[in-house]
Amino acid sequence: MQSFEWVDAESVEQAVSLLGEGNERQPVVAKAGGMDLLDLMKNGVVAPHRVVNLKTIKGLDGVRFDAKQGLELGALVTLARLSRESEVRRRYVALADAAEHAATPQVRNAATIGGNLLQRPRNWYFRNEYFHQASGDISERARAGENQYDAIFDNQRTVLVHASTPATALVAYGASVELTGPGGKTRMVPVSDFLLPPDMKRSTDTVIAPNELLTRVRLPALGAGTKAAYHKQGERESYDWPICDVAVVLQMDGKVIRQAAIVMGWVAPTPRRVAEAEKLLVGKTLDEGLARQAAKAAVEGATPLSKNAYKVPVLEAVVRRTVLAAAAA
Repeated sequence: MQSFEWVDAESVEQAVSLLGEGNERQPVVAKAGGMDLLDLMKNGVVAPHRVVNLKTIKGLDGVRFDAKQGLELGALVTLARLSRESEVRRRYVALADAAEHAATPQVRNAATIGGNLLQRPRNWYFRNEYFHQASGDISERARAGENQYDAIFDNQRTVLVHASTPATALVAYGASVELTGPGGKTRMVPVSDFLLPPDMKRSTDTVIAPNELLTRVRLPALGAGTKAAYHKQGERESYDWPICDVAVVLQMDGKVIRQAAIVMGWVAPTPRRVAEAEKLLVGKTLDEGLARQAAKAAVEGATPLSKNAYKVPVLEAVVRRTVLAAAAA
């Protein structure tokens, strides 16, 4: 790891200005919890000229709920706090559960929701400095090599998957991120559009500009009768990267499903919403048979790689169980 300059930002405006001074030769990066950034630096994947510490900025760690406006999370809210915040757990349980099942307790105490959304792929090849220096595309190396945990959908361009578990729930809830740029100008971007398929030619897998800062995450107010569930499936109960995760948000009128959102993570380059499975549920009363139909529709069109075909039946089972759990919540 090479030496770098450290700056404690005192405001969003200062942080944005400092980030805008970076270039390809002297990159400037932002640090929130630092969980992913430290890994990338230790692995030789990122070598910043300057690190801008965001933890010193006041006002970015708030949680605010309004019955009409919904939920607003400051970008520096930790995953640990997100998992136990009363309004989040009571009204946005799938997000609380996704945060609770991310990483380890020690990491959740430091990792932030903003940094979690901005993290890079956890793929073995991407995390190895050698493969960044060697010729050839990292995604193609993964496609032909150890691809057990890579994408089974939309994997023609890249097999790498986005690493955020909260992102799966955020997409299901229709959340957006607030990006702040020069002059305090802000723009709102749906999380589903914010995340981009991993690309090693970019320094980020999102639409954020070099001189922008992710400042808030906003979730809309939920309609009456909204129920939700989240499930992360790993190889073991203790800390592990997911094989897949699923978030389901249903709006119920009694026992009839009026709206449905089913989102699958860790199986495609970005969280994948499955419209065909959702259509099967709308206007119907859920039972085991209907949940099985929706789960089968959710995995239609999968294109598994040489070593990850096992993900297809696992994902189908997780979708079925999560749909049933949401309706029963």
